[in-house]
Amino acid sequence: TGTALMIIAIIFILYGYFGRYLPGLFYHKGYSWPRIFTYLFSLDGILGLPIFVSAAYVYIFVIFGAFLRSSGVGAYFIQFANSIVGWARGGPAKVAIISSSLFGTVSGSSAANVVGTGSFTIPMMKSMGYKAHFAGAVEAVASTGGQIMPPVMGAGAFLMAEILGIPYVKVLVAAILPAAMYYLAVYFMVDFEAAKTGLVGLPKDQLPSKKETLKRIYMFAPLGVLVYYIAIAMASIIKAGTLAVAACVIVSWTSKETRMGLKKIIDSLANGAKGAIEMAGTCAAAGIVIGIISQTGIGLKFATILLDFSKGILPLALFLSMVVAIVLGMGMPTTAAYAICAAVITTGLTKLGALPIAAHLFVFYFACISAITPPVALAAYAGAAIAKAHPNKVGFTAMKLGIAAFIAPYMFIFNPAMLFIGSPLEVVEVTVTSLLGTFALACGMQGWLMGRAIPFALRIPLIVGAILLIKPGIYTDLAGIALLILTYILSRIWKKA
Repeated sequence: TGTALMIIAIIFILYGYFGRYLPGLFYHKGYSWPRIFTYLFSLDGILGLPIFVSAAYVYIFVIFGAFLRSSGVGAYFIQFANSIVGWARGGPAKVAIISSSLFGTVSGSSAANVVGTGSFTIPMMKSMGYKAHFAGAVEAVASTGGQIMPPVMGAGAFLMAEILGIPYVKVLVAAILPAAMYYLAVYFMVDFEAAKTGLVGLPKDQLPSKKETLKRIYMFAPLGVLVYYIAIAMASIIKAGTLAVAACVIVSWTSKETRMGLKKIIDSLANGAKGAIEMAGTCAAAGIVIGIISQTGIGLKFATILLDFSKGILPLALFLSMVVAIVLGMGMPTTAAYAICAAVITTGLTKLGALPIAAHLFVFYFACISAITPPVALAAYAGAAIAKAHPNKVGFTAMKLGIAAFIAPYMFIFNPAMLFIGSPLEVVEVTVTSLLGTFALACGMQGWLMGRAIPFALRIPLIVGAILLIKPGIYTDLAGIALLILTYILSRIWKKA
């Protein structure tokens, strides 16, 4: 939220004035400084959609996140994950995945989530034998995925619903399967890494009592209230968030250690307000960029540029869009990066045949995973600092663990059934084959199949088969299954040999 976003905003303001001197598609007639700033301080600029969303929706969830921490619910997420999977092989890493996904969904910042939960999970992973760079990468990937995980999805999803003019629930439903694929891939990769290196779970004496933990299952009440009022009662976002905050206060009273009195409540409101200031500044800067895009007409021109560069070929346009979204996301929070991408990229993608919600989710995903994409991977760097590991090593490992997030967006562009759009039969078929493909992808990336290591030569057909399964379509599914069976048979022959 610092220098990078400021520089980008300044460049766009200068473009509003000096555009008359630029050649080709970047030319516009130019505007005087009074006209530029009058426009920027209108409902089309700084006071536009991003700042409206930050005030109407995001603020309540920043407050909610602060109350989750103060009420002890955030700590309970870690305790719950520990009691459920802490005993399993690679238990501490699985704890990081579950706890970070739970907390990350209401956190608008991947890096902040890494610092919040990673300060506990990363040392725990290292103590159980995980290499420092792997521990940092697991936390970075798990924390980043929280922003694509329903029911809250950070903050960008609310902005998406407003831009598309659809109920937020539609965005939430569309995001379920890709998010499940992301976390399933990470979970299995962590499991296979533990199997390869012989890592075990936490000792029994370090595990919280499952019985005692489940007795406190009511600590999930705030999330339950949130999901109920958003998805079932169809209440307003403000009402759902406010009741979820109230639920945090109520569940905190069940224990003397976590009880929220007046001072704790005021402190949580203050911490939430501080977080909201950062978010508001980010959205205001995004509003500057969007205002100039609107005033100069460069948004429509950018769609033309994208179409020209891609020669009307959708896969090439998607690749170029991915690069732009990742580059923007490297220096900016997800919400700002997505807002700018939505203004300049999605129009071009929809002109090439992509569904509007699929095009918006495409750029949103890549704006999110820019946090684990080197050379500037902010979530990975935060994990590296805690793990005391080399940032680039953490970044590339995180990129490998999050590979499903680089593949799924392409697939749901070509078949919206992955977004639960289409007939029930199509949706069921795509769900089954995509999850099977995700499992195979984890096997191929880690070189581990059915309890044994496999040679590099067999990993290639396994990865190809996985991608064919993830790509919706009966012929690609059959080809993917055939490759998986062939790889399994060859691995058995190789093992005997």
